[in-house]
Amino acid sequence: MEKLLAELKVKIIETLSLLDVSPEDIADDAQLVGGSLGIDSIDVLELVLMLEKDYGVKIETKEVGVTAFASLRALAEFVQKNRVK
Repeated sequence: MEKLLAELKVKIIETLSLLDVSPEDIADDAQLVGGSLGIDSIDVLELVLMLEKDYGVKIETKEVGVTAFASLRALAEFVQKNRVK
């Protein structure tokens, strides 16, 4: 799980071009959307596309997205549970 958390931090920074953010700045349990990173609904769309492409994970409803993007740890758990092997 720790490896996946670290990997997701890097992918979020790269996908959203967060130039002033390092992986250490992203807390595992901090709120992702609307939190200190300033991730909004457009950013979430970009992250959903990245998750589909890189992990084969689909977020099909808003409810699933709200749960999956609650925090980095929630996102990692969602990916781990639903990723295409």
